Amino acid sequence: MSKSRFVSGLRAVEQLLASRRVEVRKLFAEYQTANPRVESLIAKARELGIEIQAANRARLQQISGEPRHQGVVAEIRRSTTLDEAGLRTLVERRLTESPEVPLLLLVLDGVQDPHNLGACLRTAEAAGADAVIVPRHGAAGLGPTVSKVAAGAAETLPFVPVVNLSRVLSWLSDYSVRAIGTSDEAEESLFDCDLSGSVAIVMGGENSGLRKGVANRCSNLVSLPMRGEVASLNVSVAAGICLYEVLRQRRQK
Repeated sequence: MSKSRFVSGLRAVEQLLASRRVEVRKLFAEYQTANPRVESLIAKARELGIEIQAANRARLQQISGEPRHQGVVAEIRRSTTLDEAGLRTLVERRLTESPEVPLLLLVLDGVQDPHNLGACLRTAEAAGADAVIVPRHGAAGLGPTVSKVAAGAAETLPFVPVVNLSRVLSWLSDYSVRAIGTSDEAEESLFDCDLSGSVAIVMGGENSGLRKGVANRCSNLVSLPMRGEVASLNVSVAAGICLYEVLRQRRQK
């Protein structure tokens, strides 16, 4: 799939222009700006041969749908949104081309806050995840807020909305990808679970946690040790802990 969409915010646009992994079709920038970072982005875009269009702040908000656009909006052609068939192709290609490197997937079962989704994408990309998988319905999708919070990760990390998460977890097991679900009620600690092979870390939504059908598809359910008074962590924080525990265990192998 490939379609145009808009990314706003200084950090996110800086990452786009620096990575060169995403096609930036046009840069909309506030004219007569006194912000040196906006001026620097205009210069970088001009250097890369990207079309630049001046716009006032109202126009930038109209384009991006984001009031805190920070004076710059990039129009991109996104090519990393996959469907279920595309995910299967990605998994097969990865296991064929780099069989010595275990797969790492992040599955978000019903995360609805775009700020949480953006933070999860940013952490997943930093941890080297191969893709983030979400339900197509009943969850946050990509948008300006997600892109801004993700700071470039939303444009480079494969993002996979699917109709049926349980079905995806089922066929992932055929490729020896274990689904590790998180639950406050799980008796096994994350730190006692073997995460060294190919895994899909499965996080529940902000309020309801994992749905029963999704939890039943997980080979292990784990919890994070809670030593303080709070009962749970923000989903993006918990996802970060889980992803980096995977990296920690792999370094020890």
